[in-house]
Amino acid sequence: MRFVLFAALGLTCALPALAADPLPKPLRLGLCAACHGETGMAQMPGAPNLAGQRLDYLRQALKEYRDGTRNVPLMRAAIGPLSDAELDQLARWYSAQVPQSQAAAHP
Repeated sequence: MRFVLFAALGLTCALPALAADPLPKPLRLGLCAACHGETGMAQMPGAPNLAGQRLDYLRQALKEYRDGTRNVPLMRAAIGPLSDAELDQLARWYSAQVPQSQAAAHP
């Protein structure tokens, strides 16, 4: 019985180490972070928080901004000619971030 308890305890302690590696910051994060924050919490009024948004929504929205389907000149200029792979990195990054309260995001 003790062996089972020790094994369970050891496995519980090891699980965080077995978790997937955290996502690397996208190379093109800088310009996005100027408005939306590095962790997806908006840095300027009117910019939406992106932290925790659904991956498929972010991926599609970024493609639409880049391609001009969503006619927002500022976003189109900010995204520029990013590849699908770069857009996917940004979408994955922001969808993986944990939303915070606005008070916590701006101490």
